[in-house]
Amino acid sequence: MKTELPQDISDFAAVAAKRLGRLGGPPAALRAEADDGIRDAARTALADLGAFELDARSGTDDLLAAAVLCRAAGATALPYPLVDELLAIDGARLALVNADSPRIDHGDLPGDWIAADLDGNRYRPQPAARTNAKLGPFLVPATLSAPDGTVPAGDVSLHLVLGSWRILGAMEQSLRIVTEHVRARVQFGKPLADFQAVRFAVAEAAVAVRGLHELAKFTVARPESTPTPVRSADALALRLKAADTARQVLRTSHQLLGALGFCDESDISVLDRHTQPLIRLPLGAEALALRLIPDVPAGALETLFSDPVSA
Repeated sequence: MKTELPQDISDFAAVAAKRLGRLGGPPAALRAEADDGIRDAARTALADLGAFELDARSGTDDLLAAAVLCRAAGATALPYPLVDELLAIDGARLALVNADSPRIDHGDLPGDWIAADLDGNRYRPQPAARTNAKLGPFLVPATLSAPDGTVPAGDVSLHLVLGSWRILGAMEQSLRIVTEHVRARVQFGKPLADFQAVRFAVAEAAVAVRGLHELAKFTVARPESTPTPVRSADALALRLKAADTARQVLRTSHQLLGALGFCDESDISVLDRHTQPLIRLPLGAEALALRLIPDVPAGALETLFSDPVSA
């Protein structure tokens, strides 16, 4: 099966990676915690790429372009709520929240917001001040209104999918960093990469990232005729895979970088801290898995074994 992205999308991905990389990557994201001008520069870079002209809901090339743009944003730890803005409703950014503990990443930015939970309930959020937490430094607690209508199930699914592409980009970058580290770091007279246990750990992380990439491409390329319950289950399954992969890759990265991986002088630390909101919100891996359980007997969660297999 051919799973490569179309050439024009691959070309756009390369341009996006180059333009967003010019902002400075994770070191710039770290500075953005204290300098809002960097977030303004991030928005300018996205505008230069035509990000806000994309119609991610169209299900055509614009959706693929939005996906690879989110991937590039993840790789560079772009300090901007790209997914929320791509799926804006009437000019208001769309944030997915846990209604029991609502928090919005970059919720302190100027502009209007709409919040929705995974059931599609719509709320009017009132963001508070940033808490400057180390894990998710741009997270803002929010107070939600009573439910005020709904958002389309397709918007909720797209939000989960595009967020997963951003996690993918961050994990690919983390894998590149740790691979370079074990090749360059000499311990006991030889590079860390020469130790079998290290090779196995990096290989397992690489397989997990490759699997996430393939599932992300499959999910974003599903035909528009796919029933809504199936598309919703696809999105949940992809986000669950993204969260599990992130947990594995970041654990391996921290183990192999040692204390360095927990210092902001390492890009791993910045990628980890800035990706945590996507990994944990609106729900973490365990809660996502629980939401998927009813889709199994209902037939919405399609697998290789969903259809009868002939003898």
